[in-house]
Parts: sequence; C-alpha cells; structure tokens
Amino acid sequence: MTRFITFFNYTEETWAKMIVNPSDRLAAVRAAAESLGGTVDTLYYMFGRSDGFVISEVPDSTSAAAFSIAVTASGAVRDIETHELIAPDDLPAVLGKAATAQGTYRPPGS
Repeated sequence: MTRFITFFNYTEETWAKMIVNPSDRLAAVRAAAESLGGTVDTLYYMFGRSDGFVISEVPDSTSAAAFSIAVTASGAVRDIETHELIAPDDLPAVLGKAATAQGTYRPPGS
C-alpha cells in the first residue's frame, strides 16, 4: 500500500453547515478510503493555507486520485492537493535512481 497526504479546504457553505450540524468527518473519510481498499491513518484540522489534511494508505495512485475526485465532486471541499509520501527507509532507493537519471539528464540549453 502507498501512503498519501491530502490537504484540503472546506467551502464557506460547508463550514456553515458544520457549525449548524457538526458530524464525525473522520468516519466519513474512513468510509471513502475503505471503499477503495485503503485506510485512514489520521485527519487533522489546522490554521494556515489549508483547513486540514488526511494521511491515508491506498493501494495505488489511481485509488488516491479516485479518492480526491470523489471528495471534490461532493462540492464540500476545494483546493485538494495530494502527495505521495516517501518513508525514510525508502529514500536510499529513490536517491539511487536519482543518481542514475542524473547521469543521463541534459538540462535545457545544453
């Protein structure tokens, strides 16, 4: 399974609805991830550029994209941004591949 972080912003209408009728958003997010064969590690709200983030594990990038599209299509959120997370133990393999690519990459104008 691949781990992803998804940043999101609620729309103004969604915030207004949540003030009037608070609900367990983690349960809703978990259900969506589970429908794609995944799990949710955590959901946090925060101050700043994003209203919150979800860390999930899903089978692949297609599932992560489907999750993002389904949530966006609800109209409740905007500005969804999803990134695949790289575990510290996986970084050496990534750097090894980068070294291979670096030897063949030609920068623009060279």
